[in-house]
Amino acid sequence: MAKIPHRLYLTEDQMPKQWYNLRADMKEQPDPLIHPGTLAPLPEDALYPIFCEKLAHQEVDGKTRYFDVPEQVQDMYKMYRPSPLCRAYNLEKALDTPAKIYYKFEGNNTSGSHKLNSAIAQAYYAKEQGLKGLTTETGAGQWGTALSEACSYYGLDLKVYMVKVSYEQKPYRKAVMQTFGASVTPSPSDTTEAGRAILAHDPLTTGSLGCAISEAVEAATTTEGYRYVLGSVLNQVLLHQSIIGLESKQAMEILGEYPDIVIGCAGGGSNLGGLIAPFMQDKLLGKADPRILAVEPASCPSFTRGRYAYDFCDTGHVTPLARMYTLGNGFIPASNHAGGLRYHGMSPILSKLYHDGYMEATAVKQTDVFDAAVQFAKLETILPAPESSHAIRAAIDEALKCKESGEAKTILFGLTGTGYFDMAAYEAYLAGTMQNHVPSDEELQGGFDTLPPQPAE
Repeated sequence: MAKIPHRLYLTEDQMPKQWYNLRADMKEQPDPLIHPGTLAPLPEDALYPIFCEKLAHQEVDGKTRYFDVPEQVQDMYKMYRPSPLCRAYNLEKALDTPAKIYYKFEGNNTSGSHKLNSAIAQAYYAKEQGLKGLTTETGAGQWGTALSEACSYYGLDLKVYMVKVSYEQKPYRKAVMQTFGASVTPSPSDTTEAGRAILAHDPLTTGSLGCAISEAVEAATTTEGYRYVLGSVLNQVLLHQSIIGLESKQAMEILGEYPDIVIGCAGGGSNLGGLIAPFMQDKLLGKADPRILAVEPASCPSFTRGRYAYDFCDTGHVTPLARMYTLGNGFIPASNHAGGLRYHGMSPILSKLYHDGYMEATAVKQTDVFDAAVQFAKLETILPAPESSHAIRAAIDEALKCKESGEAKTILFGLTGTGYFDMAAYEAYLAGTMQNHVPSDEELQGGFDTLPPQPAE
């Protein structure tokens, strides 16, 4: 039998022409978005002032199994997709494990991450609707970078609110966004009512994705011709990111493989939801039973220590309420270097699947994550993003378990992107100055105290 190649690329003709909507096969639907005042479910048209109309439809549609990828979106995808499915032979050898380790690499584009998959789609629908521009938030900067690329391509203006701590840690991310024509504001800022209110409460706050969302939504809803877009959490984003999993499954079928374990890092859920989508479909339909594992930072443990409740998606309380695993909209995570995983909540789709027992979750400390990142970089020649390295950590741990048990399991994880804008984090790790922070129960309670009144069951 021929040796499986280190990297398998599908052809352009093999690239999926449809996105897969995981909700269509869920036994029970995620709970709907509700109005924070009336607690009544929001109809599709109530989202039109915030989102593009077609994106609002994708957000609420739980029945349509597949959505066609518009031809113009396919054309832009072809500049960097299909992305490779890789076999980590060197890592397997170093671990002396019988496990087979595969990873789907999403870093072969200027944004350096998977975020471009949804950014292109969302910018396309905005252009199609005739909008002038978009607003958004970004944590580590991958989403803001990706959206700045997409908006530049479609000729749209873009206003980015970047979490202050990441804005300060990663100045070159800001420079890339500005190169593509975006304006970048550290959040919270004094340019919005939401930002001013947050600063009045805590002038020294390092910010959070929840803060930045508040500012971006306010800017969109108060500026004519603009709409807000989000890079994770939302149903529409997981829909667009399903191309990751669809390509992965197709490539593994070509190789005659199927994963026993599928692992993804978890912040808001975009990469994880996209990677697991077709494998979770098999699980829901009884065709296979892969183990699905979400990996989150111990400093922001939404799944493993959060509550399944309705909560605001932002800190300033300008968004609808979503039922999700959450640490509370007022929770401000420690300034860890995995900025893209510093969100207080989790995708409603993934939260429902986790709550119903279809997937597992684990939380890992920052230094353990960078142990894995450096080991992977030395062996596989890719410098991984801190976010992705959470999945690498778990993949290594699972491979070592296989070494102990002698089981030759097949492991698939998502390598969401590269870490070339995260060198301050690598420098801190190598210098031994990187700190771990695990919030106490008292710290978490402060976030839970900000949860809004819950609707009656």
